[in-house]
Amino acid sequence: MKKVVVLSGAGISAESGISTFRDAGGLWEGHDVMEVASPEGWRNNPALVLDFYNKRRKQLFEVQPNRAHFTVAELEADFEVTVITQNVDDLHERAGSTNVLHLHGELLKARSVYNTLDIIDFTGDINLGDLHTDGHQLRPHIVWFGEAVPAIELAVPLVEEADYVIVIGTSLQVYPAAGLLDFAKPDAAVFYIDPKPAGIPNLHNPLEVFPLLASEGMELVAGRLKADK
Repeated sequence: MKKVVVLSGAGISAESGISTFRDAGGLWEGHDVMEVASPEGWRNNPALVLDFYNKRRKQLFEVQPNRAHFTVAELEADFEVTVITQNVDDLHERAGSTNVLHLHGELLKARSVYNTLDIIDFTGDINLGDLHTDGHQLRPHIVWFGEAVPAIELAVPLVEEADYVIVIGTSLQVYPAAGLLDFAKPDAAVFYIDPKPAGIPNLHNPLEVFPLLASEGMELVAGRLKADK
């Protein structure tokens, strides 16, 4: 069975109603992104950061996966599919994808400020004074700007083994995720879905661009893959 890797970003969830800070000039729900998504922001105002993610968590329960998420999941009937996502929502999983790697953490998980490895499921609000079992304050399990992305080490071999790579809803401009395509084998076909494609630099693989919304483009790519299998 051929292997498909889907590299997904905010654009795939935007159709479900989840806003992205890049659409508002670096603002995220009215906040400068560094105020709510950086270690400095946490140190300066942890209450603001917790409130911000509590609201994002509530919003997540109000939205549903869209056709793009479901089409990705349906590929598992014909291919070995891995989703490597920059998104922190669980819409891929709710649509039925069974192998999802979150590069930037997960909104429905929390961890201690002291221990980055002891991650727990957490679906409610996190407030100041809520402690992990190690006695330290809980924080969202989100990789903030300036923090390491440990999951990237798991992502690299998955891309190296892929026969097809689908880039959807992300311009791949933020590192280290932006470097993942460098690890694709030379004959791996790359499909790039974005309504305003910015181009993927220094790519030597066979490339096909779909200047479409995620749901439209994903259906076309799925049809192409099934015809080729």
